[in-house]
Parts: sequence; C-alpha cells; structure tokens
Amino acid sequence: MFARDIGIDLGTASVLVYIKDKGIVLREPSVVALDKNTGKLLKVGTEAQQMLGKTPGNIVAIRPLREGVISDYDMTERMLREFIRKVAPVRVFKPRVVICVPSGITEVEERAVVDAGIQAGARRAYLIEEPVAAAIGAGIDIPYSGFELPLALLTFPLAFLFVLMFGYKYVKKMDFAVVQSKLNNEPRQKFGFRVYIPLILAIVMMVLNKLVPAFSLGMPLIFLIAAAVGCFTGYKFNVLNMAKESVNSVLPVMGILMGVGMFIQIMTLTGVRGFIVSVCLGLPEQLLYLAAAISIPLFGAVSSFGAASVLGVPFTLAFLNGNTIVTIAGLSLIASLGDMMPPTALAGIFAAKVTPGVDSYTSVLKRCAIPMAAVMVWGLIFVIFSSRIAGLIG
Repeated sequence: MFARDIGIDLGTASVLVYIKDKGIVLREPSVVALDKNTGKLLKVGTEAQQMLGKTPGNIVAIRPLREGVISDYDMTERMLREFIRKVAPVRVFKPRVVICVPSGITEVEERAVVDAGIQAGARRAYLIEEPVAAAIGAGIDIPYSGFELPLALLTFPLAFLFVLMFGYKYVKKMDFAVVQSKLNNEPRQKFGFRVYIPLILAIVMMVLNKLVPAFSLGMPLIFLIAAAVGCFTGYKFNVLNMAKESVNSVLPVMGILMGVGMFIQIMTLTGVRGFIVSVCLGLPEQLLYLAAAISIPLFGAVSSFGAASVLGVPFTLAFLNGNTIVTIAGLSLIASLGDMMPPTALAGIFAAKVTPGVDSYTSVLKRCAIPMAAVMVWGLIFVIFSSRIAGLIG
C-alpha cells in the first residue's frame, strides 16, 4: 500500500525487479505483445512470450531494448508500467526506482531511461551502472581511484582559508627570533640527518605505493615500518615503559569507542538504525541534502565509521543521479565534522589539550563554528553539483 523502493535490472533478454526487504519479486522476459492493427498493448513479459506462435498474425512481439539501451521508448515505458503495477498493484505513494543500465551509455540514453521510469509511475528514478551494482551486491568496497583531484579541490582551498583566518593576525606580529628560541633543536643537533630518515622512508614508500603497482604495502604497514626505523635513529627508550604509558593514554579513547560500538549494535538490534536511515531517505528531495549535512556529522559524533556505514552508503545511493566519486568525496568532507561533535569530539578534545590558551572543548567549538559551517556548505556544493564539477575537472 505504501511506497516501496524498487530496483530494476533492465536487460535486453529479461527484466528483474527487486523490492526492499522482499528480494527479487519478478523475473520476466523483456518482451511486449502488441496488436499491430490497433497499437494496443496486450501482454508483457512471460505472458507475451507465451503468445508467440499461438495467436493471429496481427499480434507481434517486440523487444523494446537492444544491448541494454532503449530502442523503443514508448514500449519500454508501457512495459515498465506493467511490471511496476504487478509488483505494487495498490499504492498510496509512488515508489522510488533504481534502474540498472550498461556502463558507457550516452547522456541521451540515460535521460530516456530516467524519463521512462518516471512516466511508468516512479516518484523518482535513479540510474546505476551494471559494474557498480555488481560490486555493491558482491560487497566490494569502492576503489580509491579517481578521488585525488576532488578531495584536493575540497580540502586545499579550505585549508588555505582557515590558516589565514586563524593564523594571519599572529603572523603579522611574530618575532622570528623569539619563535626560534622556543624551538627544540637538540635532536637535530645531536643526531643530525638520522632524525629525518623515518620521515623520508615513509614518503618514499608512499610514492612507490602509488607509482609501482607491484609495491603494495598499504598505509598501516608503511607507518609501522617508519616507526620501527625511528626506534634506531633517535633517543633510546624503554619499550615496556613506553608501551605502558601509551596504553594508559589511549584507554579513555578505547572506552569511548567500545561504548560507541555497543551503542551501534543496540541501535541495529532494536531497529533504530534502520528507522534513522528510512526517515532521512524518505524526506523530499529538497530536504535530502540538508538531512545529509546534519545527520551524517551528528551520527559521526557517535562513530565516524558508524556514520559511513549507517548513513554514508544510503545517501550515496540516494544521490546516484550525480557523479558518484565527487558525491562520495563531498559526503566524506561533511562526515569529518563528526570529530568535532559530542560525545566523542575526538578532534575537539585533542585540540583543547595541545593548544595554548584554550582550556576546554567548548572554547574550541566556539572558535570553529564558522569554519565548520564553511566545510558543510563546501561539501554540499560538491554533492549537489557533482555532475557539473566532474565535467569541469574531466
């Protein structure tokens, strides 16, 4: 009775229809039976295929798709309308439909599929390329390729802006001699070039990791190797004492993260997690972007990884009408605000501890209110105009 989210695999030979929480509910040939004298649509799918060879000569069978692309727009629309009516015969609200199409189709062909879905009775129609749908269905993570330039455009301008906003007034009055006297130059003077070896090694391995496909260590292993080398290039230290101090330092954070994990599991078991996703994605299109900008950081306050899995993936699918890579990059920038939100507020609490003259997280939050708003707006611009931005950056 109520609207359901519907997924349609629009194939040349057959059509699959998937309904959320029900699975595949329809699998029929993409064939329509038509009376060529009157133009009346008689049957679609399996019933149309069964009529072949058993009916008068004035009834013909048509396949409205060729190689996954619409060749007969009117017949495709009518076929989709019948399939949607079969799986959702009585509806108060129109369903949202995601239609799977081949990769590499033109913008005109994409527009034809979207229009056919809307005309067939969908409230909103989205397209997803077949390789992407297969990857999501197989549980494969989205690869990192193609994110470098969008992330650079998202972060570099904001970084320059915020450095000028917070630091320029201090730089104008800075006395370099005073600053130099406060710098700790003892390690460099004592160990010389050796203190830079771990950093140089890490940079070299990062470059090789990017340029040489066979050299694939991964960032965690690169940092681990660099840290191990650092044990022999600077001051000597007692490993057991250092390990004990490190564990004591991270115990409060570990406690928070364990509580967060338990909280997410409770939300999942009680259905609250699904309720949050359903409410956010059920909003009108005009409010969907605002919901992403508000809900992802707020949920990220509980867990950044939780926000990525609980809300990041559904919002990414909701914005499939744009460029996926630019959209994900914009959502990731918005998600970074979660580190400033209570109760965890890891970035804010850490900043309050290491910044001179700042005595509490609240002070950090007040100073960062305008930059946080700028981050949210900048991320939303990339999400809303993802297709245009992707076109500009190639």
